Amino acid sequence: MPESKTLTIKRPDDWHVHFRDGAMLATVVPYTARQFARAIVMPNLVPPVTTITAANAYRDRIAAAVPEGVAFTPLMTAYLTDETDTDELANGFEQGVFSAVKLYPAGATTNSASGVTDISRVAGVLERMQDIGMPLLVHGEVTDPDVDVFDREAVFIDQVMSQLVADFPALKVVFEHVTTRDAVDFVADQSGPVAATITAHHLVINRTDIFRGGIRPHLYCLPIAKREVHRQALRAAATSGNAKFFLGTDTAPHAISVKETACGCAGIFSAPTALEVYAGVFDEEAALDKLENFASLNGPAFYGLAANTETVTLERAELVVPESVISAEGEAVQPFQAGETLGWRLA
Repeated sequence: MPESKTLTIKRPDDWHVHFRDGAMLATVVPYTARQFARAIVMPNLVPPVTTITAANAYRDRIAAAVPEGVAFTPLMTAYLTDETDTDELANGFEQGVFSAVKLYPAGATTNSASGVTDISRVAGVLERMQDIGMPLLVHGEVTDPDVDVFDREAVFIDQVMSQLVADFPALKVVFEHVTTRDAVDFVADQSGPVAATITAHHLVINRTDIFRGGIRPHLYCLPIAKREVHRQALRAAATSGNAKFFLGTDTAPHAISVKETACGCAGIFSAPTALEVYAGVFDEEAALDKLENFASLNGPAFYGLAANTETVTLERAELVVPESVISAEGEAVQPFQAGETLGWRLA
């Protein structure tokens, strides 16, 4: 049977996005909006988004950056801290301002200094969230400096995540941007409402790629890419059709000037060609028939939303990833796989 030259699916959503703010936000929002109908927006600004007022203001700034004529809905999240006001979260969820709450262990990644220092400190918040059906999005890494950076996700499962789902069995939990076979197995084994997002870049690179031909700072992200056995486990999970796994790019732009420095920032900017990268992976795994589930159906179902009615069409054609994109302030940002040729493009 000849290979299909096009693939039409329901318009997908991105369940994990970093837009930053200011000129960077204005630069990157259009790339997400061209592909995705909705996106869960991370709240780790400085200061973090912790109130209804801050979330509404941030949503307005995002909406202003969406190109005219493009239908795109940002879904806002609240940043969980040790001092989070439980009523503020509940009211925001009831009003449709907050779609979820993001848990960063303090110090785990970019702008996470205000994160949770001990899960026991937010037990009351989690209990309220469980009662009202508000999802918790978890950056699943321990921050103990004595734990190897490549082991921090697996240790988090043992030390935090297992107890979290046991203590709050009805709490909707998304294990964000999973990177290990350990996390895939953990999520797949849960009988409760536990799901996971998988990024495009973790399906493509392993930890060796970060050091191929020298240190490659634009492949540095947190959680960091792991061994090849883990990459293969992620590809198997994403293409399995299992409704617990869905698309979340974790696109995270930083200017080249702060990536290529003595202490480069963590984050991979995949937004310009995210859907095309996912399509290439599913094609390589002979699973194009599963892409719509992963990209367009599983996420809305978990969040209790309807799937999008409009569609997008991908075509089997070469697409050269741009070497960089330039912000309004003249800062260059390098996309994932810059300069490489992909095999699919959004028609």
